[in-house]
Amino acid sequence: MSHLPDYLEGAVDLHVHSAPDVDRRRFDDLQLSRAAKEAGVGAVLIKSHQNSTVERAWLVSQCVPGIRVYGGLVLNETVGGLNPAAVRLALELGARQIWMPTRSARNHRAHHGQPGGISILDEHEKPLAVVEEIVQAVAQSDCILGTGHLSPEETSSLIDLASKFGVRKILVTHPEWGPTFYSYQAQKELAGRGNVFFERCFVSTTHLCGSVPFETIERAIIETGVERTILSTDLGQPSTPPPAEGLRLYAERLRSTGFSVDQIRVMMQANPERLLDQHSTDHI
Repeated sequence: MSHLPDYLEGAVDLHVHSAPDVDRRRFDDLQLSRAAKEAGVGAVLIKSHQNSTVERAWLVSQCVPGIRVYGGLVLNETVGGLNPAAVRLALELGARQIWMPTRSARNHRAHHGQPGGISILDEHEKPLAVVEEIVQAVAQSDCILGTGHLSPEETSSLIDLASKFGVRKILVTHPEWGPTFYSYQAQKELAGRGNVFFERCFVSTTHLCGSVPFETIERAIIETGVERTILSTDLGQPSTPPPAEGLRLYAERLRSTGFSVDQIRVMMQANPERLLDQHSTDHI
């Protein structure tokens, strides 16, 4: 595996997938962490659509020194959906991100022609009481709140609610991908909130997620600002590059289209580090 370029030493990937998982993954947790460390990555956050990765991340951290490994919780049906008890436990154990539903989201299922699914809104298009409970718990912990695969309308309501209760770190999950697509104008409006960041994932440019043109991501960065952008990979699938290689390819592409080394470092290092740093005194 190639090493990251010098200017990406210590990069942080807030979205990687590894085994154990019901989906086939390129690496297990230990292999992923060792490979990332060898490539020069500073930290990774493991994500599972099925269960908490907080406990797994803690164990891996004991086995693989020299890289920080974090976990989180996605509120899909396999953990009880919008489950405040599961959220509180994950936060107590050190979760760094709580995601709204992804594959269980009604929006996700509708996009794939599937029935049912979880919405965070009631019949009056207002956030459910249970969502308010979850948001308050996230606010108290200073954890990242990920929007998952909610619709843009649901995400707007979630951001309003989260801002009301003082959530400082809202991360909009891959806004270029079909099911969670946001127009440039919508992204610009959200970027003005001050507590909203956009996670732009390398996997969105691959065959697995519709081969989103790099130009779409590049323009979105320009429209919303480097300071509002997190560059993650969302890799770990057998048919895609290793996550560290994805970071390298991502950086090389952005360099080739005019983004500076300093700008890439901000999006791959400084910004994700600020989101991971709980109760940081830095203004966000």
